[in-house]
Amino acid sequence: MATEKREFASASGETLAARLDLPDGPLRGCALFAHCFTCTKDILAARRIASNLSRLGIAVLRFDFTGLGSSEGEFANTSFRSNVADLVAAADHMRETLEAPVMLIGHSLGGAAVLAAAHEIPEVKGVVTIGAPADTEHVLRMFGDELVDIERDGEAEVTLGGRHFRVGRQFLEAARKTNLLDRLPKLKASLLIMHSPLDEVVGIDNAERIFLAARHPKSYVSLDHADHLLTKPEDADFAAHVISGWATRFLPADEPQGEKPIENVRVSETRQSKFQNTVQAGLHRFFADEPVSAGGTDSGPSPYDLLGAALGACTAMTLRMYADFKKLSLGAVTVDVSHAKVHAADCAECTDEERAHGGKIDRFERHISVKGDVAPELADKLEEIANKCPVHRTLEGNAKVVTVVEAGSK
Repeated sequence: MATEKREFASASGETLAARLDLPDGPLRGCALFAHCFTCTKDILAARRIASNLSRLGIAVLRFDFTGLGSSEGEFANTSFRSNVADLVAAADHMRETLEAPVMLIGHSLGGAAVLAAAHEIPEVKGVVTIGAPADTEHVLRMFGDELVDIERDGEAEVTLGGRHFRVGRQFLEAARKTNLLDRLPKLKASLLIMHSPLDEVVGIDNAERIFLAARHPKSYVSLDHADHLLTKPEDADFAAHVISGWATRFLPADEPQGEKPIENVRVSETRQSKFQNTVQAGLHRFFADEPVSAGGTDSGPSPYDLLGAALGACTAMTLRMYADFKKLSLGAVTVDVSHAKVHAADCAECTDEERAHGGKIDRFERHISVKGDVAPELADKLEEIANKCPVHRTLEGNAKVVTVVEAGSK
């Protein structure tokens, strides 16, 4: 995933700060993310969701609403309607510079905003809400006693999530005039509603009201044990994976990396952490990383994990091919592979020549288990056949790695 800094003008002329998360490979579609009330584009849920979607070939634009984060403007002069206008302006920017968004994702009040903005962005095919209120007036109850001050003085300072903001009377008036539920039956897009039953900021009843008001196609997914902001990485990741899978229903089929289908494996740094890389193998995309103990973020298997996976997969496939060819009964095969660097002198399986060489060597230990009974004529041959696995032979053979460096390539 590559992340670009973007800027675009709001409907009222302020410069809004944004990040565009681009896939490393063919573009399948674009998504637009609306953050929660008083949050920013860099909240954990936004980053995790954008990262997962980019791995599927979906570019995601996330931006700071007027007066928040790095965007210009006064938050006190904003309203729910201005938030919707910011979303439409963001969609216009995407349409002009890349592609119009086919999916809108909104968190909390951002969820209410995408429900309203979807009617003004004709290309939208899917809308996702996360912890969204069924009515914008719900947000006003968060202001507590300051609500009276805003109505009396025109604006007042409120404290939300430990941060201080000035809120104007126009925000109150716009919230009270907006009726999301009346417009939901006219939504011409698939709807995915995600909500936590433990949400103490926006109650679960809001998800029910949105679901009942909308027409099919619509889906609901419970974010069990999550808080309103999805502050736990595992909750944000779960939401991201669900959205990624759901989005494939209305996106074009994924294609192999590159301008033309190629058979190479492509590995590219994301620069989102020290060791994280995106791996593309044909139609398959995933992360490679290192564990936290080694300075990584554990977002994917390590290089040696991948090497062990290659050996294990090749072993299981080789055994299956042999059993099928010989028409022998063989239950489901499981292969556990461990890796360690050991001193050659301590390697009982090594030859005298290898032990005499000294130093450390890579030792892969492979445990093969088969479900159920194994035919007698096959039991004695499992190890022999496993040793004929092509990856096994490559690891024990004399493979040659040829490196070509293209310095300065784009």
